[in-house]
Amino acid sequence: MKHLHRTVVCSALIALLTLTALPAVTPAAPARAAVSALDFQNAMRKLWKDHITWTRLAIVAILDDRPEKDAAVQRLLQNQVAIGDAIKPYYGDAAGTQLATLLHDHITGAAAVLVAAKSGDQAQVQAASDAWYANGNDIAAFLNKANPNNWPLATLQDMMKMHLDT
Repeated sequence: MKHLHRTVVCSALIALLTLTALPAVTPAAPARAAVSALDFQNAMRKLWKDHITWTRLAIVAILDDRPEKDAAVQRLLQNQVAIGDAIKPYYGDAAGTQLATLLHDHITGAAAVLVAAKSGDQAQVQAASDAWYANGNDIAAFLNKANPNNWPLATLQDMMKMHLDT
């Protein structure tokens, strides 16, 4: 339960970082969609709440080898696309697609770590963990690029490492 709490807290931190990055649109960024700040914030809050919910369901289903594991993972992966789509009006299609890809790789990387740990293959655990941490650094770099004036890369990398460590 302690690890689940840390995972939820770290997921919430990532969600907060993503939410606060969005207002820092540079002049070269595409024009914002005609959506109120409150509506956008509520939509992002729902997407990240879904992310946390489906992450938990996928973890439990994978670890318990439940029949719904594939459906839970697929639903979780759909959520990553929705998060990427949500930032497209602010950062453009390429950035939204990049974020969705990074988050997809984050989820599949976590699943690879879980499957390797469950099998007891330490070499596989290490390889999957190395790839997952590299993805965490890529996510940190993406967020830093989105808001370089407020988020130092080293700080974001430390936060992603804390998220993955838990």
